[in-house]
Amino acid sequence: MLGLNEIFVGHRSHQSARYEILTPSGQTERQSSSGLIVGTGTGATGWLRSAWLERGSGLELPGPVEPRLLWFVREAWPSPVTGTTLTEGEVDESGLLTIVSNTEHLVAFADGIETDALDLRWGQSCSLTRAEERLMLVVDT
Repeated sequence: MLGLNEIFVGHRSHQSARYEILTPSGQTERQSSSGLIVGTGTGATGWLRSAWLERGSGLELPGPVEPRLLWFVREAWPSPVTGTTLTEGEVDESGLLTIVSNTEHLVAFADGIETDALDLRWGQSCSLTRAEERLMLVVDT
């Protein structure tokens, strides 16, 4: 799946998403949250920016052509078995952010197109990284 602006991973409805997150730096944590957003520089003016502002993040938003992604967990919920220490980060060109489903109904969709979603069942994972394909803007003057 390719996304121009962002990819959302979470529960199909408004229930909590339960998953394990594995960051590019090798950290891992079981979480329960409203899902997470992984966004590009072209998405840094929309949903990604909103999460960044709400969080008061110290991360620098990527520019439109920068080969890095930012990710934000939405409303992480602490419990005896879920944590909230891994709630934002960066994925550079060679990095990989992996989400392993700990529930039966997680979805992943790009750019708000919910009808074109991947279903993740218990134990299945999705890995998010920067695509090899690049956009090319052609201006006719």
